[in-house]
Amino acid sequence: MEGTNQQHPPTQKKPCMPVLDGLRGYLTRYKRERDLPVTYARLRDFHEAIPLTDAAGKPTLWDSVIYRADEMGQLYNDLKQVYALLRVDGDRSIMDHLYIDRVDFCSFGNSTPFRIRVVNAYNDNQDYFYVKQADASRVYGLELEHLLSPNRLNFLTLGATLVEEHIAGIPGDVFINRWMNDQQLSPVRVAKEMVKFNERCFVRLLGDMRSYNYVVVVTPDFESAQIRIRAMDFDQQSYHGRKNFYLPQFFKENAAVVAFCTKHLHTRTALQYQREEQTLMLQRAELAHVRLGVLLDEMARDPIAPPNNVHELRAQLADHYQRNEYLRCESMGDLVRENLESIRRMIDLPGRPEMLGKFVF
Repeated sequence: MEGTNQQHPPTQKKPCMPVLDGLRGYLTRYKRERDLPVTYARLRDFHEAIPLTDAAGKPTLWDSVIYRADEMGQLYNDLKQVYALLRVDGDRSIMDHLYIDRVDFCSFGNSTPFRIRVVNAYNDNQDYFYVKQADASRVYGLELEHLLSPNRLNFLTLGATLVEEHIAGIPGDVFINRWMNDQQLSPVRVAKEMVKFNERCFVRLLGDMRSYNYVVVVTPDFESAQIRIRAMDFDQQSYHGRKNFYLPQFFKENAAVVAFCTKHLHTRTALQYQREEQTLMLQRAELAHVRLGVLLDEMARDPIAPPNNVHELRAQLADHYQRNEYLRCESMGDLVRENLESIRRMIDLPGRPEMLGKFVF
């Protein structure tokens, strides 16, 4: 929820899944698990909380928290070390000019995060990072985003603590309300990216991508601007049993952008963009095949979703892709692997556009 200050109804509470030894071994192998000087539990020991308002003076979902005077100096120094680990592998020598300006806390949402604002003393440039409870679902979501999407993500873990970099962009709900019809943006490029984002979420089973759970990155180009949609909330990675929960197009919060896509994209063009993203995902999977294989093996052994959810979802995916191989899957990791196999088969065996069209806008 770090990208927006608006109040939204919470998604049904998902239990926090512990990071088990198998996933911990993966994180250690790929240098995600580090010796962090600050833990989530330490940040929870704040002395006072003051409601934080936005630039217009309106209340936000965040409180600025204050720590005891005898603790604050060392805590802020240790938070700088965490930021150095996240950005430059711990080299503090090039970060002496940075300081911790503020620590905020959000009690809304599954991860109840802390947001740390880091400021450059020379030019007042600001950056942020987040400290959260380590939830296995979210860790799998972050790692799958890193491996299968066009976006790279920095995050670190230690025991029950998760540290994430800030994902910059326009919150999706703000983009829909204020930017989507801006004449400086190409409607086709906006619609194209939504189709691609829809496909990425579905294949890797990232759920609950309502408009306030993703951001839109606008990059000026020599002709119009390029659009990239990035997920920023990974709590609902591979947990729910309903297929449509993994398709952003079916959330009412995205209804306006779905209508926008339908208006500006011909069906065959949408199919083209969907196939492009499928091809890119397979290429990313091939490039990271060793690491992705290790991750999916651990995910397949990890009970991150109840068996009933797995069985409900596998039946719907088997019907969707017309492949009974799904019915052998006993875990969410197996289902993500089978989804990649399904799109590989569709690309290897062209001539079945009806399979693609089942879930395009």
